[in-house]
Amino acid sequence: MSYVIPPAPIPTVPVAGSTETFPVRRIYCVGRNYAAHAREMGSDPDREPPFFFCKPADAVVPVAPGVTVDVAYPPQTANYHHEVELVVAIGKRGRNISREAAGDHVWGYAVGFDMTRRDLQFALRDKGRPWELGKAFDQSAPIAPIVPVSRCGHPGAGRVWLTVNGKTKQEGDLADLIWSVPETIAHLSQYFELCPGDLIFTGTPEGVGPVVKGDLVAGGVAGIGELSIRIA
Repeated sequence: MSYVIPPAPIPTVPVAGSTETFPVRRIYCVGRNYAAHAREMGSDPDREPPFFFCKPADAVVPVAPGVTVDVAYPPQTANYHHEVELVVAIGKRGRNISREAAGDHVWGYAVGFDMTRRDLQFALRDKGRPWELGKAFDQSAPIAPIVPVSRCGHPGAGRVWLTVNGKTKQEGDLADLIWSVPETIAHLSQYFELCPGDLIFTGTPEGVGPVVKGDLVAGGVAGIGELSIRIA
């Protein structure tokens, strides 16, 4: 087969403790999956069905352990926000997956940042329009290496944190997720066939806020890993 233009490279994320990489197919993100964060965004945290938005696969910025990677301050925003999240890496195809079987479809877990142009997101939200300009831009998904389930199991609790220039801005626990990882997978798989290579950003705890050029942003999930970027 010949292409009229060169095909784009496949986005990948390193695998922790390995020279292998995880190819990224799609990125799904859960909106407002911690009650306190829902409140700070002006929403009701009642346990309504989860909702999702997407980022392009090439929004990933792989970040190796112990390394700080520069991430460009994006254009057309004056309110660029951090959000730290547990990321689920799907390794087995499935549709209409039950909560009980959801863990069988998980290949591993990672720490990720859902970087957000908050002013654009809110302007679009208030007009009832899609969020892509606020969420789905270049370098909007920095991510640490993926830890295989065989090494970390399926975390149901654990500290989630983020600092800016050494000061704690976000702190929560995976136990506080409104929709657990198995429930999120079960719900999402009713609308999409989940496939190997899919990533699911599971939501962020309270304390999101702006970053500016020069800021050092670090975060982590207990038992999974840590991530560090500098806004360039």
